[in-house]
Amino acid sequence: MAGNEEVEKREEEIEQQSSNIQQECLIKHPLQFTWTLWYLEPDRSKSWEETLNEVTSFSTVEDFWSLYNHIKLPSEVKVGSDYSLFKQGIKPMWEDVQNKRGGRWVISINKQQRPEILDKYWLDTILCLIGEAFEASDEICGAVVNVRPKGDKISIWTSNSQNRNAILEIGKIYKERLGLSPKTSINYQIHKDTMVKSSSNVKSTYTL
Repeated sequence: MAGNEEVEKREEEIEQQSSNIQQECLIKHPLQFTWTLWYLEPDRSKSWEETLNEVTSFSTVEDFWSLYNHIKLPSEVKVGSDYSLFKQGIKPMWEDVQNKRGGRWVISINKQQRPEILDKYWLDTILCLIGEAFEASDEICGAVVNVRPKGDKISIWTSNSQNRNAILEIGKIYKERLGLSPKTSINYQIHKDTMVKSSSNVKSTYTL
């Protein structure tokens, strides 16, 4: 009888451990903000806003990876396309109330660095955003990757171009997280300057 009791007790312990493991698997890890992924694919028969599509939103680590593992990488999308990842409620356009007084840190990527560097930098950029890498996280609006024929760009958008300390802190951490060499520059451009000039002629407010 004593042996049977020990077996039953052991079975109960195993069942409890199994239940605990299942419960742990159901627990998701929440992010500080909810993020929305947007995708733009060029189509001359549509307006710019019509080509901008909201894909989905996520608010946990697990939901992010589920999404990331089921979409094309930037190097795999049609040239001329954009991915944008912004805080929920902010559209990836200059005119949005959260963006219009802001600017962006821009990294230019040679098309010969596609796919390895482009895809790596884009993932690193996303992880900086959702992983709370920046102390001035409230200044962050989102990030954009532009896949273009002559070369690609990745940028982090901020909400207030006058907040110098926050902008420089974001830029320094971003450059460190990407592992860029001192010889590789990233540039901060104010949106209102970009709106009136082509991106190649925009004056950089800060360079790191």
